[in-house]
Amino acid sequence: MARKDDNTFTETLYNYLTGDEDARVCKDIPESACDDQPRNFSAYLAANFFSKLADEAASAKLILPWLFGALGVPAFLTGFLVPIREGGVLLPQLAVAAIVRKVAVRKKVWVLGALLSAISLLVMAYVALKLDGIEAGAAILVMLLVFSVCRGLCSVSAKDVLGKTISKSRRGKLMGWSASFSGIAVLILGLYLGGSHFQQADTLVFAGLLAFGGCVWIVAALFFSSIIEQPGATEGGGNAISVALQQLSLLKSDPVFRQFVIARGLLLSVALSPPFFVLAIQENVSGALLGLGTLIIANGLGTSLSAPFWGNMGDRSSKSVMIIAATSSAFIGIFTFLAITNDWAWVINVYGFAAIFFILNVMHGGVRLGRKVYLVDMASADNRAAYVAVSNTVIGVLMLAGGLVGVVSDLLGAEVIILVLSCLSLVAAIYIRKLPDVSGGSEDG
Repeated sequence: MARKDDNTFTETLYNYLTGDEDARVCKDIPESACDDQPRNFSAYLAANFFSKLADEAASAKLILPWLFGALGVPAFLTGFLVPIREGGVLLPQLAVAAIVRKVAVRKKVWVLGALLSAISLLVMAYVALKLDGIEAGAAILVMLLVFSVCRGLCSVSAKDVLGKTISKSRRGKLMGWSASFSGIAVLILGLYLGGSHFQQADTLVFAGLLAFGGCVWIVAALFFSSIIEQPGATEGGGNAISVALQQLSLLKSDPVFRQFVIARGLLLSVALSPPFFVLAIQENVSGALLGLGTLIIANGLGTSLSAPFWGNMGDRSSKSVMIIAATSSAFIGIFTFLAITNDWAWVINVYGFAAIFFILNVMHGGVRLGRKVYLVDMASADNRAAYVAVSNTVIGVLMLAGGLVGVVSDLLGAEVIILVLSCLSLVAAIYIRKLPDVSGGSEDG
């Protein structure tokens, strides 16, 4: 009873954000976790908020490329930022899943990954202050690889903890609200960088951002450690390589999972497109940190305004979220191609591109949330970690291969790559229609 009194705030917050009021919805989680759901919802929300904010402060799509330019890092090293950031998270996860399986309380894995991520960003900040040129670029890339692998620990364990502690029809709302709140914080960050006091790309500003990100990761770890998680099964946590090979067989034996992985592979066209939009913006407008601040503002607005909508829709049908977001992303890419090739002055300016980037990030957020909720709802407690690890590993390989598109952009131009990726997004939307609908929101009266 005392714990219930202590959790008055978390109860109120949970009821407000989910609309549960006095009715406790418990689907697909242990009965013992039901009473702890408000507290866990709030702790997961806070940890997700701070981790997303920290990620934005060290964004490989926006912040680090600007930092590399300020440090005089050769362009060929800049091209490795996104592949290392994304591939480093995804590729090791088959082995990581086997390690996670051995840990009964898996929030510990997330906390470890968060603390190591903090250290990585703090080292990057130190490098930004002490080195420049190719030495700085190489050192930051090494730490980015460490950071990405640590984020992989968080990725595998977070979905498993989510599936054990939060009800099936409440996960989309949790992801949506956390993305919305972090988007507001990112908006403030963009306004700060876009202010008149930051017209020059000062390396001290970027070092401060990286150090800030490291400190925020520590705060996120503290919140996540407060989650009350029931011990889970540890069977199947044997040799990482043999377990990884066994898990890969899911692609053959589980047709629905195989279709999902194919769909997620096609959706990479949405994930790969933002850097080329940024490149197109850099080629067509100028503006130092003012331009960077504008893009960060567009990103923050797009995330904060759309995430609750995507979250609520995801609880009803995560499949529909993916279809709508992929289709809309394709249309905005085709529009951008036409605007650049036809030199539409009303589009080709700082604010026109900011509007495009805003819409793009809304749709990118829909794709990310939709496929995350779909995977968690499709899986069970026994195979959730394996599903996450196998799909992330396959996508990691495809992500690294997709990074080669950047070489082609030097020959054809960023706008042509945007058009090609947009056409693939349309293909993804058509293919996703074949997937079964696995969401459980319709069961919730």
